Amino acid sequence: MNLNNNIFSKILVPIDGSTNSMKAIDYAVDLAEKYNSELIAFHVLYSQSGFAFHKETVAGTITSSSLNDLNLEAKQEAEKWFEEINKRADKKNVQIKTEVVLTVISIVEAILTYAEKENIDLIVIGSKGKSGWKKLIVGSVASGISTYAHCPILIVK
Repeated sequence: MNLNNNIFSKILVPIDGSTNSMKAIDYAVDLAEKYNSELIAFHVLYSQSGFAFHKETVAGTITSSSLNDLNLEAKQEAEKWFEEINKRADKKNVQIKTEVVLTVISIVEAILTYAEKENIDLIVIGSKGKSGWKKLIVGSVASGISTYAHCPILIVK
């Protein structure tokens, strides 16, 4: 492979606010600086079967307004992560794009679909996310990404 070409022109970093996903951001920012890459921080809101339990809904009844409230809360939480991520990128003069998507399929499939659609050259992902069990070396999302991705993966511990 010719290293004079920009082999990592587009880098995707799925984030969930976990320690490992924020470590992945640091690696991705360094790589983006080195390769002059476009960097995308990507958060997936997952709603199983299209429904999600909201703490303020009565008996779990789902209304369109409660789904909107839940999505707004999740997006606001992601915005806090993005604010921190932007600070880290700014320190290295790296431009970063942030994206939030809602999926009812799976987090892995949403990441992979986005990566293929956007012609991502490298995915940098934390080894375990917020739901990761301590005994697992690689979490289920990182494992799924590394198994099915069309491009190279960097798993950060």
